[in-house]
Amino acid sequence: MKIVTNADSSCGECSHGVDPLFRCQAPKKDAPKIGDGRQITLLCSRGELGLSIEMNAKTKNFSGDLIEFRGVSFHINDIPSRVVISNASLTVPFGETLVLLGRSGSGKTTLLRLINAMLLPSRGQVLVQGRATVDWDPIRLRRGIGYVIQEAGLFPHFTVAENVGLVPSLEKWERERAAERVRELLKLVGLDPDEFAGRRPRELSGGQRQRVGVARALAADPPILLMDEPFGALDPVTRAELQREFRALAQRLQKTIVFVTHDLREALLLATRIVLLEAGRIVAVAPPQEFLKADHPEVRAFAASLEANSGAPA
Repeated sequence: MKIVTNADSSCGECSHGVDPLFRCQAPKKDAPKIGDGRQITLLCSRGELGLSIEMNAKTKNFSGDLIEFRGVSFHINDIPSRVVISNASLTVPFGETLVLLGRSGSGKTTLLRLINAMLLPSRGQVLVQGRATVDWDPIRLRRGIGYVIQEAGLFPHFTVAENVGLVPSLEKWERERAAERVRELLKLVGLDPDEFAGRRPRELSGGQRQRVGVARALAADPPILLMDEPFGALDPVTRAELQREFRALAQRLQKTIVFVTHDLREALLLATRIVLLEAGRIVAVAPPQEFLKADHPEVRAFAASLEANSGAPA
C-alpha cells in the first residue's frame, strides 16, 4: 500500500510518507483506497488526533481473544475475482505466538497487515481487543502494535537510539525515561547501549539491524507484536541464533505475537500454533506437535520439503 502525502501542507513536525505511525494530512483525493472503497484521511498526529501523552500498551479491562478474524475476505481494489484472502476466521488469545505459514503469494502478509489496519477487509471483520479495526483510529492502533519486517526497516538518518526511541518520542515520554527504555531494550536484544546507541544503521551487520528492529517494536511495551519474515534475509548461522534468542524472549515477555514465515522448520521452532494458508484460505491450524499429522495435501507438501532439506548433503 502506497501512502500519498502532501508535502506542500507540511505541519513542520514530521517526516512525510516514511512511517505508518506518523503521517501528515493528505488531500482527500489522494487518500488511499483500502478495503471496500473507504477513504482514510491521513491526519497529523498529536493535536489533531487528540492522542494521550502515554501509549495505552496494556490490555486494560479486556478479557478474551486479543485478535479475531470473523469471515474476513480481502480483494485487490475490491474486485471479487482478485481474491487475496477468502473467508478467514481465526482467534489469537493473549500470550500466543501464532505463526502464519505458507508459500509465496498465499496471503500471509496480507493477513498480517489486516491486523494493524494497513489494509481493511473487503468483507467480514478484524477485531483487536474486541474492537473492529475500521473503528480504531489507525495511528492509535498502530502505536499499540509492534511491527518488525525483513531488514528491520530502520530510518537510515537516525541513530540506533533514535530508531528504538521513535514511538516513545512521538508519545511525548520524558527524555530521561525514553533514554532509559532505549538502554534497557538494547540490552534485552543483546546489544551494548554504550557501543551501539550512537551508531547509524549502515554501521551495523544484518543481525544487529534486526535486533534493533525488534527493540524498536517493543519500545512502548505493546501487547501485540507483528513480525513479517524478520529473519528471512539473514545468513543461516545468524538466523538460527536470532530464532533461539527470539524464542526465549517471547517466553519471557508474554506478548501476543503473529509471525509470518514460509519456513516450516522456523514455524515448528517458534510457534505455539501454526496456521497454514494456501491461495488465501486457511487450510490447517494446529500446535507444532500436531501440525505434521494434519491430513491435508499442503501440509504433506511442507512436510516433504522438510524431509528433503534434512537429507541434503552438508
